[in-house]
Amino acid sequence: MRKDHPLRAIRKMVDEVLRTLSPQFDRMYASEGRPSIAPEKLLRAQLLQMLYSIRSERLLMEEIDYSVLFRWFVGLNLDEEVWDATTFTKNRDRLLEAQVAKLFLAQVVAQARAKDLTSDEHFTVDGTLLEAWAGIKSFQRKDGKNPPSGDDDPGNPTVNFHGEKRSNRTHESTTDRRRSWRAKAMARRPS
Repeated sequence: MRKDHPLRAIRKMVDEVLRTLSPQFDRMYASEGRPSIAPEKLLRAQLLQMLYSIRSERLLMEEIDYSVLFRWFVGLNLDEEVWDATTFTKNRDRLLEAQVAKLFLAQVVAQARAKDLTSDEHFTVDGTLLEAWAGIKSFQRKDGKNPPSGDDDPGNPTVNFHGEKRSNRTHESTTDRRRSWRAKAMARRPS
C-alpha cells in the first residue's frame, strides 16, 4: 500500500478513538461464553462500508475477504477467516444499541475536521432503491374504495388497476405501510 494512501491516516485516527473507547468495550462484553467479534474490528469494518459505499454486509464481508487493504484496515490477518454476514450484523446491532458506534463515528469525524480533512463543498446522497415486502397488489386506496377484485384467490386477488391514477397521497401498502409508491419511468427507444 502506498505510504500516502488515505486509509493510513484514517486508521491512525480510528486507532486513537478506539483506545479512548476501550473501557466501554470492556464493560459491554462478558469475560465468559462464546467469543464475539472484537468491537474494534466491527467498527473499522463498518467505517469501510461507509467510506466505500458498500451496499450490504454480505458484500462487505466478501470485499474484506478478497482485499488485503481492507483486511489490514480491519485488523485481520491474511489467513484469518472473515465473519459470516449475519454474525457481523448481529454483533454490529449490539454496538449500535449501546450507542458506542455513534460515539466512535462522531469522534473520528471530529478528528478529521480538526485536521481539515473534511469539506462542506460537496456531499453525496445514496439514492439506492430498496426492495420492500410490498407487492403492487398490496397498495390499496386510503379511502377504502378499492375496485372489485376477481375471486381467483381471496388471499391475493387480481385487481384491474387499468386507468386508475395511484400516488402516495391516494394509496398505501397494506403489508408495509412505511413503503411508498414508485412508478418506474420507462424510457422509449427511438424506433
